[in-house]
Amino acid sequence: MGGSGTILERRAAALTAMLLLAGCIPSMAPPDTYRQPQYPYRTTPNYPARTETPPGSNDQISTLPSTPPAWEAHPVTADAHRIAASTYTVRPGDTLRRIAERTGSGMSAIARANNMAEPYRLTPGERLTIPGGRYHLIERGDTGIAIAQAYGVPWSEIIDANGLGEPYLLRAGQRLLIPDGGAPTAEAPRRSTAAERAAAFHLDIDDLVTGSEPAIADNGRPARPTRSPSRILASTTPVATPSRLIGGFSWPVHGRIISEFGPAAKGVRNDGIQIAVPKGTPVLAAADGVVAYVGSSIPSLGGLIIIKHGDGYTTVYGNARKLLVQRGQSVRRGQEIAVSGETGAATQPSLHFEIRKGRDPIDPLGELSGKS
Repeated sequence: MGGSGTILERRAAALTAMLLLAGCIPSMAPPDTYRQPQYPYRTTPNYPARTETPPGSNDQISTLPSTPPAWEAHPVTADAHRIAASTYTVRPGDTLRRIAERTGSGMSAIARANNMAEPYRLTPGERLTIPGGRYHLIERGDTGIAIAQAYGVPWSEIIDANGLGEPYLLRAGQRLLIPDGGAPTAEAPRRSTAAERAAAFHLDIDDLVTGSEPAIADNGRPARPTRSPSRILASTTPVATPSRLIGGFSWPVHGRIISEFGPAAKGVRNDGIQIAVPKGTPVLAAADGVVAYVGSSIPSLGGLIIIKHGDGYTTVYGNARKLLVQRGQSVRRGQEIAVSGETGAATQPSLHFEIRKGRDPIDPLGELSGKS
């Protein structure tokens, strides 16, 4: 008996030691449940559908898989070169582009300063005013919005300083005159850091219409639009837009107008109309065109789509809850592009709708056919 007890005690001690040793060895998952390492990138882009609720929004916004906007994907460095104002005597064989390269200025700024219009005919011996200031050399993929953010200057002021116009397409190698802005004050001190300048920039519809398209290569052409919403273009790919408007405009939705075009309460101006419709109402393209912007970069407008139609016309659709198209997609009049909601600053389910000619908003009621 005594010997058996000793053997049992020895076996118990050995079992205890094995259990203690097992606790020190990491457990291994069976081969069929082993997880592959998760890498911080993918060799093939996989952009998920996004949902977001901007500050103050009453509804969630849903978009198709997409890329970040060009001004976020391709930020600009404020590295402009400053030149002094001067005059230049035109030589035989000179072109405005050659003069801009020789002087370090920009073609658009020189043309504006000398009241010149395309095709910029020059006469040998002619004296041109070369405006002084700081000039930004555009790189492929730069956008007006990113340039304005980098320098803390409104894009509209850069447009005016350079006399830019339709179709507001920037080209690599082009130089833009960057206004210095007003003198610093206690209320508006000079902003020295990139973060301060970016924070001072406030995006609006005019910026999206005129400054959201990435610069094209010097001798390149914009990409052709696609009919498919599943084709995701790179943020830095410029897209061709229509040159002519086909037909007029039809109503994007049918409902009661709750806010008209023009001055509103508390000094606020409505650049479009607000149309009350039940949540979930299909929003239709008002005319044939190409989608220039899809997203929610302007919090007050929530889910937002901008379409370019040619002849300088643009339509704007805001406060949507579901966006069904992509930037660079061609659409037809009456095609469903969004689903109405109550996003952004909307106080009830409705659609914010604008029509713009160039940079100017116009009353949609004077352009829409039929009744709401």
